[in-house]
Amino acid sequence: MGRALSTPGGRCPALLLLLLLLLLPLPGLTRSLLPQPEAACKNRPLDLVFIIDSSRSVRPEEFEEVKVFLSKMIDTLDVGERTTRVAVMNYASTVKVEFPLRTYFDKASMKEAVSHIEPLSAGTMTGLAIQTAMDEVFTEEMGTRPATFNIPKVVIIVTDGRPQDQVQDVAASARTSGIEIYAVGVGRADMQSLRVMASEPLDEHVFYVETYGVIEKLTSKFRETFCAVDMCEPGRHECDQICVSNNGSYVCECYEGYILNPDKKTCSAMDMCARGRHDCAQVCVSNDGSYSCDCFEGYTLNPDKKTCSAVDMCAPGRHDCEQVCVRDDLFYTCDCYQGYTLNPDKKTCSRAITSSLLTNEESCKCEAIAALQDSVTSRLEALSMKLDEVSEKLEAYQGKQQVV
Repeated sequence: MGRALSTPGGRCPALLLLLLLLLLPLPGLTRSLLPQPEAACKNRPLDLVFIIDSSRSVRPEEFEEVKVFLSKMIDTLDVGERTTRVAVMNYASTVKVEFPLRTYFDKASMKEAVSHIEPLSAGTMTGLAIQTAMDEVFTEEMGTRPATFNIPKVVIIVTDGRPQDQVQDVAASARTSGIEIYAVGVGRADMQSLRVMASEPLDEHVFYVETYGVIEKLTSKFRETFCAVDMCEPGRHECDQICVSNNGSYVCECYEGYILNPDKKTCSAMDMCARGRHDCAQVCVSNDGSYSCDCFEGYTLNPDKKTCSAVDMCAPGRHDCEQVCVRDDLFYTCDCYQGYTLNPDKKTCSRAITSSLLTNEESCKCEAIAALQDSVTSRLEALSMKLDEVSEKLEAYQGKQQVV
């Protein structure tokens, strides 16, 4: 039988055994029970430049705290060539660009470079550092994206002292050029100088911590600042149809066939058949934010569903004439076969009735014919008489010849 656990004072109490079990790592302990790093920003790409003070007032161990702060800040950012680019500058009496915006596009390489930064240990030329950022870092050659990309240019200055040069004018120039400046003061930092450097509103761009040992607590603050909340998440907006996120705010839009109302939130169906909105050749039929094309009577819609062609109105089934359909452009009239007349309904036909009564015109025609016939008959009778006379004379002549 094994020996029981014991202490110099005797057998190990059950409470001590329980404590040991609690302290031992348990197999299968899931990562979900352990603290997880904060998720990276996803919503706001930046061209971000850190300017860190490494003057003689910053002790070596404090400078290491600054580098830890930089690494933790990098962890919270969505670092990449097309997302957030990061540069780091180190300054004292001189300025050193540790790496520009174009150098690293992954967090591991960036944090490795930060770990090798050494302090310069001299004066505090903050104005010179800001000017160098404008002249040598915020350029397209060094990795800053063109203005047409609308990528915010941001500077975070970390210092524990008072600038030894004129910082007011150069900071104002930087802000005018479109650079947003955050000023972080530590310990003995001059608050008035921080306010002169920073962008408006000052309560959102000026921060202060008592020591470098607690500077890490600003990480979450900057994370909230740089990671704009998606205002188009369900429940965050009042758009009737489409929400478009826009740097921490949002605008509403509408589906095709709808138009945004004056309240800039709701949408109304617009008349798609208004002039210039459709491509129908003849008739446009509006249909709840959409439309379809149709044709005038006598035309039919072509396969393109837009243009129209004239139809034969006298084609079988298209007219109601009983006997004959006569096409007249886009319309038709009815007629009848010979011997029939069109009824008053202009559609059906009845057999024609021959009348014994002649009209005046017909009577005149008949008299002229009768006169012509009489004239011809008289001439024929006269001719016949002459023929008879000739015949008689011929017979008499022949008789004389026989007597001789």
